[in-house]
Amino acid sequence: MSMIRRPRVGHIQFLNCLPLYWGLMRTGSLIDVELVKDSPDRLNSALIAGDLDIGPISLVEYLRHADELVVLPELAVGSDGPVLSVNIVSTVDLPDLDGKRVALGSTSRTGVLLAQLLLEQRYAVHPTYFRSEPDLTEMLLEAPAGVLIGDVALRALHEAPQRGLTVTDLGAQWKEWTGLPMVFAVWAARREFVEEHPGLVKDVHQAFLRSRDLSLAELDVVAESAARWEPFDAATLAGYFRTLDFSLGARQVEGIREFARRAAQAGAAPVLESGPTFLEV
Repeated sequence: MSMIRRPRVGHIQFLNCLPLYWGLMRTGSLIDVELVKDSPDRLNSALIAGDLDIGPISLVEYLRHADELVVLPELAVGSDGPVLSVNIVSTVDLPDLDGKRVALGSTSRTGVLLAQLLLEQRYAVHPTYFRSEPDLTEMLLEAPAGVLIGDVALRALHEAPQRGLTVTDLGAQWKEWTGLPMVFAVWAARREFVEEHPGLVKDVHQAFLRSRDLSLAELDVVAESAARWEPFDAATLAGYFRTLDFSLGARQVEGIREFARRAAQAGAAPVLESGPTFLEV
């Protein structure tokens, strides 16, 4: 009898994903998966290529490959208002960026697309975008504004006021613009893996939900543990974790559909006809 291999599960080593993984260690669930740690971009590609079975995927990449993937319910990284770690940092106000250069210091495709949608559709400005290392000083030597995402964006948030820079929180902007939560990443499984191993996928899904719930119940402990290795104190991290929205309910799905609609309008993703396909639990 052949052995069933453990599911290959992706893990983003950003602070915003830490509460979803921290509890996996505490509950012993890590033993049941082969955890693959990598950058968001490479995990996106691995899941799409079939080199991962289950993993986080940037919302815009999910929209582009929705027919190949099944979304795990109740699980996401997003915000219902400010997100703190997806920002435009600028030396001028956003309406003054028309025709100017904007540095994209990230490979996070959803955050970058959100910045572009807001600038072009909400503020009616059309900058020239270019890729840059996610270093705020370097970015602002070359452009009056830069898009920063993840841990570097959190750091910039603390540095910017002393440097006289404006920080525009894109989660807060999306909420003001649409009234909806913003979902930056979902967890998904490859459709054929779900068909072959529905029980395994359900087990991994339950392990993640238990991990998240345990972490949310002990966020101060999670923050204290993380603060030993990060350039932030425990109080800053606990505040950040409490700002994030790890849920995926009806309002978040509405936010996904609205983002998909606006992305399709910009020609950046296909129209999502009937909403995400969810794992049946």
